This record gives sequence, structure tokens and C-alpha cells, in this order.
Amino acid sequence: MINKFIDSLEEAVADIHDGATVLVGGFGGAGMPTELIHALIDQGARELTVVNNNAGNHENGLAALIKAGRVRKIICSFPKASHSWVFNQMYKEGKIELETVPQGTIAERLHAGGAGLGGFFTPTAYGTELAAGKETREIDGKHYVFEKPIRGDFALVMAERADRWGNLVYNKAQRNFGPVMSMAARQTIVQVKHFVELGELDPECIVTPGIFVNRIVRVSNPELSS
Repeated sequence: MINKFIDSLEEAVADIHDGATVLVGGFGGAGMPTELIHALIDQGARELTVVNNNAGNHENGLAALIKAGRVRKIICSFPKASHSWVFNQMYKEGKIELETVPQGTIAERLHAGGAGLGGFFTPTAYGTELAAGKETREIDGKHYVFEKPIRGDFALVMAERADRWGNLVYNKAQRNFGPVMSMAARQTIVQVKHFVELGELDPECIVTPGIFVNRIVRVSNPELSS
């Protein structure tokens, strides 16, 4: 019997290893699986490469993981904001590496990773510093930059509801990077508010099919996630 529900946050992140590439869902604080991230801090994995929309907010969630010195490199679209002082300080001190990727490009690189593609050409960033060292090509009179896929060892994702097969439904802005990150990771770990029985989810409303999900942990009343 397929049952991807597990009992605790600690069990959910237990096998995330040092040096892993971890894809973290969320658009700012919206849909970020903050309880899973704090469980990862307690677990102790180090030298992580993290892929996220930004570089953390305030001093919880991803910012807390960075502050704890666990992140070697971050790949994101928005590293600097008024509430990202943890990353700003760590970067100034040379304690974390940064790869900045335009938001549409990071989403498509994740999609390419999940779809098994070798990369794609995009006009975004052509002629800028972000295109330095990358292959460029003119196609039908327009200039493009070649971008490689992003794949992760693990993805940490937040959803609203899940059944034991791993089918996911999101709540509004939770549905941001979760679907493509679930596809692009070898192991997808999901924090949800509600477990439901098989058949309760309308098949037409399932966003992430269970084939892309490995473990699900319920946090019914998250104190930190939104």
C-alpha cells in the first residue's frame, strides 16, 4: 500500500546530507515551508546549495538557515530586500556565494530540470553581466542566451492538502515554485495542513501528481509558514 505520510518533521528531513542541493518553495514568505526549514536547521546538514525565489526574510525560515551558516551557495532572483539583512551581512562577509537568475529564467530552468531537457535559449539577460560566459545564439534575427537546467537532490515544498499517494493541492500563492521544484528534485518533501482520504481530491484540481512526491508531513497549525 502506497502511503507517503510520515509522522514528524524530523523524520521528513533526516536524510538531507551535507553538500545537497535543496530547492525551497515559496514566493517571499508565501508558501515557504518554514517548519521544514527549521527542522533542517535542527538536523544539521551543512554546505548546502539552496534554490529559492529570494534570499530569506527577517530571521526565520530560509534566513535562519543562512544565519546558522548552513548554506554555501544560494541561487535566487531577489537576493536584496529591506528585510533580507541576514543574507546581506553574510554576503558582505564572504560567507555565502550568490548566483542571481531572473525569475522567469529560474522557473524555466527548474522546469527543464524536471522535464529532462538539456537546457533552453532565452532572450532574457542577453547583453548583460548575467550572460557572461554563456553560449549565445541569434535565431530569426533575435539574440538568445543558453541556460542550463536546475535539478535538486531535495525539494522542500508547502501545500494545502495531500492524499497518501502524494497528490497535492495548493492554496492560492502556495502554488508558485512548488510544482516545478517537485518535478526537478530527486526527493520531494512536502509540508501540508491537511491529510485527506484517497478520492477526496478532485482529479481536475490536483496540481502536483503523487509521482513527484516522496514524503508528506502534516503541520496543521503552522506558526511560521503562510
